[in-house]
Amino acid sequence: MNQELLILQFQQKDVKAYEKLYNMYCDSISGVVNTIVKNDDVAQEITQDVFIKAWNKSDTYSSKKGRFFTWILNIARNAAIDYTRSKKYKQSKQNLNADFFVDILETSQSLDDSTDAIGLREFVTKLGEKCKSVIELLYFKGFTQKEASEELDIPIGTIKTRNRTCIGELRTMLGV
Repeated sequence: MNQELLILQFQQKDVKAYEKLYNMYCDSISGVVNTIVKNDDVAQEITQDVFIKAWNKSDTYSSKKGRFFTWILNIARNAAIDYTRSKKYKQSKQNLNADFFVDILETSQSLDDSTDAIGLREFVTKLGEKCKSVIELLYFKGFTQKEASEELDIPIGTIKTRNRTCIGELRTMLGV
């Protein structure tokens, strides 16, 4: 079937067109969402919400502005980013810290002994407390620099400087 006709039918609220477009794009959209939220169940839920939002706002799509896939992909990307900024997401990540991730590497049976040869635990523990707290918030918990500044109650400029300095320390330790 001609995709332009399928999209037109979708915009006219044809349920069969919706189903076809969903089946065509749901795996790709879900994959992109999962890359951002890093949770299969949440990615599936967001993907369904994205298609419902696209259905409800189908009149805003114009082929003159771009491809349908690009349009729905932007909706998905924005929905996934909105989710990662939500309180629900941040609360689910609250208990995760650098020590937790190091422990996973030490106890995981899916990783062989050569994985610890890079000395991940050693590098993480060598960082000062100031570095650990900034890296934990920015990289493990997904905070923005502004959010980290508020959480640690220090100026955003200090967050940026510490981040740059700490990443530099890690690079030096790793010989990169």
